[in-house]
Amino acid sequence: MRRRRRTRIVATLGPASSGSEMISKLFVAGADVFRINMSHTGHDRLRELVRTIREVEAHFARPIAILADLQGPKLRLGAFEGGHATLVPGSSFTLDSEDRPGDSTRVRLPHPEILAALEVGDALLLDDGKIRLVATEVGPHRAVTNVVVGGEISDRKGVSVPDTTIPVSAMTAKDRSDLEAALDAGADWIAVSFVQRPEDVAEVKKVARGRAGVMAKIEKPQGVARLDEIMDFADAIMVARGDLGVEMPLESVPGTQKRITRLCRKFGKPVVVATQMLESMISSPVPTRAEVSDVATAIFEGADAVMLSAESAAGSYPVEAVSTMSRIAEEIERDPTYRSVIANQRPAPEGTSADVIAAAAREMAEYLEMAAIVCGTSSGATALRVARERPKPPIIAVTPNLGTARRLCVVWGLHPIVTPESTNLDDLVDGATRTAVREAFAAPGDRIILVAGVPLGTPGATNMLRIARTPPR
Repeated sequence: MRRRRRTRIVATLGPASSGSEMISKLFVAGADVFRINMSHTGHDRLRELVRTIREVEAHFARPIAILADLQGPKLRLGAFEGGHATLVPGSSFTLDSEDRPGDSTRVRLPHPEILAALEVGDALLLDDGKIRLVATEVGPHRAVTNVVVGGEISDRKGVSVPDTTIPVSAMTAKDRSDLEAALDAGADWIAVSFVQRPEDVAEVKKVARGRAGVMAKIEKPQGVARLDEIMDFADAIMVARGDLGVEMPLESVPGTQKRITRLCRKFGKPVVVATQMLESMISSPVPTRAEVSDVATAIFEGADAVMLSAESAAGSYPVEAVSTMSRIAEEIERDPTYRSVIANQRPAPEGTSADVIAAAAREMAEYLEMAAIVCGTSSGATALRVARERPKPPIIAVTPNLGTARRLCVVWGLHPIVTPESTNLDDLVDGATRTAVREAFAAPGDRIILVAGVPLGTPGATNMLRIARTPPR
């Protein structure tokens, strides 16, 4: 099954999309990666979903990636007398450690780490930013705030602290248990929530030990501020715009999205743009024009993948949402301005032989109008460097490792194929040319360009370019 688009689609599974038949329909409609949200998924259900996806994968004989998304810390208020209270703008409101019901003047904040880290002038956002407080007095057991934006608040609503770096791990005890379960079940990617610093990603990578790629979710201003450092540790990045829009001004989110996308492309790290992309399709069979433009913007920026959340997990039209996103991507990629936009944003090659070879492969393939670029790759590194170039010809990644093929499903433009391990260079060339014809990327007698590392099977040793002609009829 060959995709006719370069941008990949991540579809979240949930009540509306958990059976084998529905997952098959979503794959046919265009889903390349299936996300399992561990906030709502137990370990037995996780294993069941993974088994179902692998059955679909075997049926279609195409690699499918599985992304397990860890919940991360959930910061919430305590309870109120009567279940709710009203905060009046301009009034004083205290957050403290006292274990008793709250009212319109105070409530328990069962997170001493927040109280310890707050400074005067720091903002606190309650209930997804609907209520805004600013700290006026701080101490180890209480924080007095001024109500800037008031309203009604109820029990256990969420708390965000956009100005404060909280000295807690991005992984809770639940996340550690979920991480081990996801790795044991065979997830290909692990998404880390609540990333504030590079150590949050390193902690997950230490547990994963290469069994899965680690994707850092950028959903906090602290993560944006240290993005360069986080990029050094993460295998991929997710722009979690929903939470970003709570913790930073809404008008800042589009520019932040562009900056993250371009930085990921510079470093050759896959980037997924997520949250509310086709939100209206939760209840409508067609999206709004603004949503179509939103998806198009991410595609014009060269994002590796765009993601559906509730649209595919709990909506009334999951298949329609995936097929709509696929059609948008196909149309944008056919647009006459798409190639020029992608080319104008192309970063200069980094100072490594692998990057220079990848850039040369793109130029040769485009100038000589070759049918395809074929990457022989063991770890996926060669294919990632070529995909970073965003070449016009299609990219085929041939690998003997099924895990590598699955992981590459999130990467722009890559068509991963599992092939027997080549014993020598002639074997690799022969397999690459035959694969290009068999997968309908090239016709008999066409020229392709092969990128690989010699000795074969050495991770990260991209050092060879070769022009080859596919076998004649």
